[in-house]
Amino acid sequence: MKTSTQLAPELRSGSQILIEMLLRNGVTQIFGYPGGTIMPVYDALVGSGLKHYLFRHEQGAALAADAYGRVTRKAGVCMATSGPGATNLVTGIANAFMDSVPMVIITGQVPSALQGTDAFQEVDIFGITLPIVKHSYIVRDVAEIPRIVDEAFRLAEGGRPGPVLIDLPKDISAGVGTLVEATPEPSPPARTADDDALLAASGMLSAARRPLVIAGGGIAISDSVGVFRDFIARTGLPVTTTLKGLGVMPTDDPSFVGMLGMHGNGAANHAVQNCDLLMVVGARFDDRATGHLSQFAPSARIIHLDIDPAEISKLRKADVAVVGELAPALDAIRPENRARTTWVRQCASWKKEFAWRYDAPGSGIYAPKLLRDMSRAHPDGMVITCDVGQHQMWVAQHCHFDNPLEHISSGGLGTMGYGLPAAIGAKVARPDATVVCVSGDGSIMMNIQELATLKRYGLDVKILLLDNSALGLVRQWQELFFEGNYSEVHLDDNPDFAGVARAFGIQARSIREPEEAADALDWLFATEGAAMLHVSIDSMENVWPLVPPGKPNHKMMQANPVNGK
Repeated sequence: MKTSTQLAPELRSGSQILIEMLLRNGVTQIFGYPGGTIMPVYDALVGSGLKHYLFRHEQGAALAADAYGRVTRKAGVCMATSGPGATNLVTGIANAFMDSVPMVIITGQVPSALQGTDAFQEVDIFGITLPIVKHSYIVRDVAEIPRIVDEAFRLAEGGRPGPVLIDLPKDISAGVGTLVEATPEPSPPARTADDDALLAASGMLSAARRPLVIAGGGIAISDSVGVFRDFIARTGLPVTTTLKGLGVMPTDDPSFVGMLGMHGNGAANHAVQNCDLLMVVGARFDDRATGHLSQFAPSARIIHLDIDPAEISKLRKADVAVVGELAPALDAIRPENRARTTWVRQCASWKKEFAWRYDAPGSGIYAPKLLRDMSRAHPDGMVITCDVGQHQMWVAQHCHFDNPLEHISSGGLGTMGYGLPAAIGAKVARPDATVVCVSGDGSIMMNIQELATLKRYGLDVKILLLDNSALGLVRQWQELFFEGNYSEVHLDDNPDFAGVARAFGIQARSIREPEEAADALDWLFATEGAAMLHVSIDSMENVWPLVPPGKPNHKMMQANPVNGK
């Protein structure tokens, strides 16, 4: 936390004090949308030095702040007025909470004297968001603002990160006071793992015949990627990842077996089901990763590393719990021997057996191959932001990631409409990086208005839009588990997406034939400024493999791309 320098006492508005405290906490960008009760803060923004990005919907602002927080590991800041402005932020707040993303949310509120009277645009956003924030405040006095802002950033970024809400009544933001210096609170000591637990984990790894690691998003959140890779190099352990753990090990690293779970790689799922020791690092046994929980890794003892003790034994009992900062814990775990050669070879054999294939039949563009080709040809450090649906799973399966910060995806909440605002937030955070939003025709319509935000700020974001004229993942489930009773999934009345993009001032191109793909990808990346490549694909294409509901991970439904889809 940054400490304040002493200022000569002088009157200023609560909004001016708020802006000053944001600056002192290192904030340079804000994502938001103005309105009545937040107007005093927007008045104080003028000439403050803070860069504000005006979105066309508050949800877009919150999702952009989420992506900014993921990329920078510093709290993204979003802001909106009371009532519908605040409630429109809720999905973005929940998204950040589910994926442990640092965020500070500032909402306007009706004046204190009107609270509880059903005043115009009054909602209890404090109460509404209680289950989806790490902490929240209602400011009752101008003098509280410095302390509250400092605490909000410390809480949002510390420990297991998450969103923190500051609800600011209009009489406080418009009121006057002096900038009262908050007494800096000492940072809490780093949570260190118990020595006995570290010793026990080392012993269990030494004795295991078939040890395996599940790497989760906590490794990237805690900036422990380098330490984790050193640990794997030292121990020789095979590694699987969750969706959020992708990139913790480079995709082509020999130790990387694949992503596990419902749409995971067959090699990863078989490795998990056959291991005798599972070391789970910064992951939480999510249901999409485990399949039928009682049949998940049935012969494995569990070592669970996490900074949040609430995650330990929440879903699967840990034989050894290592609670603390991941980097020092990983460095302290020292098995006496490397993983056994026979087991490592077995994992490598599964990788070969279940390697992805790209020789799909049909005359249309095969989305997995297109994404593989885009990823392999991408500039170093390209950031992919994903929407939610079939394309999200294809990106996870077929794109190459050298770093987890290259893969920005809504994991726990599964928020359609995430990709485009997230791409904006990622581009603001890393202006020199190539940022690509991979979206679907269902998801893009959720926040398509943010094409105007791209144009307004001249942001060089590339959009790869996969259009199957359907809500593809829902349609796939209806095909497989609801006897083909397709209910409200057809989108054959989609607009001309390339035409829509051009109407917003975004360059666009449409393709539907495989022989057009290579040239079109070259066009997308060579085009200066924002651009959209609209790709028509087969409406009946499915994501494979698939672990059916209620089944263990090794009971995957497979489709041979040579014989059918």
